[in-house]
Amino acid sequence: MAMGVPPTAYDRAAIIFSPEGDLYQVRYAFEAVRKGWTSLGLRTKEVVILAAEKRKLSPLLDIADIEKIYKVDDHVGVAFAGMGSDGRVLIDYARLVAVRHRLLYGEPPTIEYLSKTIADLKQVYTQHGGVRPFGVSLILGGVNPDGTTRLFRTDPGGQYFSYYAVAIGLGESYVNDFFEKHYKPDLDLDSLIKLTIKALFESRVKGGEEKPEILLKELHNMVEIGYIKRDEKLFKKMTPDEIRKYVDEISGELAG
Repeated sequence: MAMGVPPTAYDRAAIIFSPEGDLYQVRYAFEAVRKGWTSLGLRTKEVVILAAEKRKLSPLLDIADIEKIYKVDDHVGVAFAGMGSDGRVLIDYARLVAVRHRLLYGEPPTIEYLSKTIADLKQVYTQHGGVRPFGVSLILGGVNPDGTTRLFRTDPGGQYFSYYAVAIGLGESYVNDFFEKHYKPDLDLDSLIKLTIKALFESRVKGGEEKPEILLKELHNMVEIGYIKRDEKLFKKMTPDEIRKYVDEISGELAG
């Protein structure tokens, strides 16, 4: 007599659907993203900003060389949350796609094209035996060749969506709620940077993980920020000293 598949067998491979229609391995990959350090992105018609937090997990850990934001091509940057090794591989893949597109078509790829290509690769890893889904979500932001700003999030299951503002990782819930209340499509670059710093700062304090006065002193070293302006089409990363100036300007609001 044939035996039915025991309930615990549905999570043994990425290609087995549960009776509820879930792929448990993909669900677990989403959990890996939720445990990652918070990353976020915002866009207006004039600028796109990517930002991420860094956490000192050990007194001996040097976080100065840890990167959460990368340049994919001159016109696009990426931030991630989840398994760093998976993120690194996908970012290298995105860079390769961008170079090939330039060589083949003589122009940079659109942000959606890059996002879709990454999402397609992620989707392939949900339907083959012997592999596992990528345990990472990426936020890609930049300026298209036609001058429009775009921001996309790709998920472990292979989905990708366009956003005006979005956060992933540990502080995802709080930061997305914060953006729903405070994001405005007409904010300038300085206002967006300050909004980003406030969101990352408050998500850590509200989580009860750190005291505000202690976090404020090192916040400029524990936050990465990159941006691209529509008229320049060149993705840039801010230095800790540049971030410190913005932290100092809003330190009264943060401390309060």
